[in-house]
Amino acid sequence: MKLPMVVLASVLAVPMAGQPSNPAAAVDRLLDHVVEREKAFLEAIRKRAPIVETYIQEMPTSGGDDARPNKDHYFLGRFRLGEAVGYEALVERTDPPPQKTNSRFRPSPKSQPMTFLPRGFAQMAVIDLRDFNRQTYGFEYMRREFLGDVRCLVFDVAPRNRQQPGKFVGRIWVEDRDDSIVRFNGTYTQTPTPKGALSELYFHFDSWRVNVGPAQWAPAQIYIEEEGGVAPRFKAQTRIWDYAATPTSKLDELTSILVENQSGVRDQTALQDISPLESQRSWERQAEENIISRLEKGGLLAPPGAVDEVLNTVVNNLIVSGNLNVEAHCRVLLTTPIETFPIGHTIVISRGLIDVLPDETSLALVLADELSHIALGHPTRTQFAFHNQTMLSDAELLQRFHFERSPQEMLAAGNKTLEIMRASPYQKVPNAGLFLQALASRASALPRLLEANLGNQVANADALARLAGFITSAPPLEEDKLEQIAALPLGSRVKVDPWSNQISLVKTRPLSLLSAREKMPFEVTPFVLYLTRVDPAP
Repeated sequence: MKLPMVVLASVLAVPMAGQPSNPAAAVDRLLDHVVEREKAFLEAIRKRAPIVETYIQEMPTSGGDDARPNKDHYFLGRFRLGEAVGYEALVERTDPPPQKTNSRFRPSPKSQPMTFLPRGFAQMAVIDLRDFNRQTYGFEYMRREFLGDVRCLVFDVAPRNRQQPGKFVGRIWVEDRDDSIVRFNGTYTQTPTPKGALSELYFHFDSWRVNVGPAQWAPAQIYIEEEGGVAPRFKAQTRIWDYAATPTSKLDELTSILVENQSGVRDQTALQDISPLESQRSWERQAEENIISRLEKGGLLAPPGAVDEVLNTVVNNLIVSGNLNVEAHCRVLLTTPIETFPIGHTIVISRGLIDVLPDETSLALVLADELSHIALGHPTRTQFAFHNQTMLSDAELLQRFHFERSPQEMLAAGNKTLEIMRASPYQKVPNAGLFLQALASRASALPRLLEANLGNQVANADALARLAGFITSAPPLEEDKLEQIAALPLGSRVKVDPWSNQISLVKTRPLSLLSAREKMPFEVTPFVLYLTRVDPAP
């Protein structure tokens, strides 16, 4: 039931003593402030150029609600808001468009697939770039609602002229402290076109913002879903990050007071000459540091944090139990495609891969596979020890940085992985085998999810063949068995702070599965964020 306007006004504003209560004026002031806050938000976002990643899974239109994805698309780029949405592509993996076009989404003739263009998904981070005002839109109050710890006022919003294309129609959630929009759910009005002509399509989406500072909210995650018709039946996730990433800064060293001994401090007994072997190791470390630093600066690698510590614990267990005379540590790639690779003594694993791993044994297997390369001394390309080799644009970075291993190295690492896992405390090997079976079963349907951006593809035929011992030791993959969890949906493990790129582990309540359909391995699911404020409430 809708709250009467008089009651709404009494909740939103308390008149001062001696002043007459005017409910309509109070509501007008509130809505005017919501509009002003959205304008301030747009001005702040225009100064940024964050990374935007969209992953799409199509389902067969003839299938029921339990239909599995049979096709996927992947986009990675940077966007900037101006008079329109500017977009710089970094990675595009999709069907080629039938012709060049600048529209956001364009339906192709029935003989050709739908063409998805990533700029339209980036646009869903904002309600309206130019005309979000009370002259263009009408607002209807619905109710109050908590989104996590944040209390919100909920309004239905629609353009006063429904024939005007590209205008938002749907619902908004306004937090009740600073009147900022923190969520909006709906679509944009369609472009009227002559019958049979190609036109822009606007999809239904649910766009979430998170608090990154006092009265500052940044777009973070967007869920998109269509049930078929003119557009294909699909689900998609868009993630946005790297608004203000701050890699380790050396500026403090320039401003700190440093008192040095005039003659210097030196151990007279220490050996001062460097052997060729030590020089080689130092050169390899320099290449490793340059690569890691550039990936972090480009917003692709998360800063060191708590998730790394969890991964490092597993790696240390593998090193100790395997009696390996090596050092290794882990870093997390922020992208969705399932991949992992070593850089020197650093094991890089993608957020998407961590998300879908069902248990610690499967994680140990993935890390052991890369630890094997380090234990066998497989080198990192030392050309990146030259600093100019990493002075690249973000687009050039993903074209130049490739860390795949040769077939010979992969085969040797596979044998070493078996040896490491046999000696490790992670003995539930059948669980890891089920994960590899699930990967193999999705290889043809989800090639873009399984195609690596930088490193080794986990699920290609060669990778699965050299780890066949784990697959054969596992029971057959039976998706109807509720107790058999081979892989998790995307987004199950890691959440990303869109402002700082810091990551943390998702903390969720355990839920019992009601049907096999709820397993959703490797699948896109809706976002429901638990919103909090970064500053304490007064």
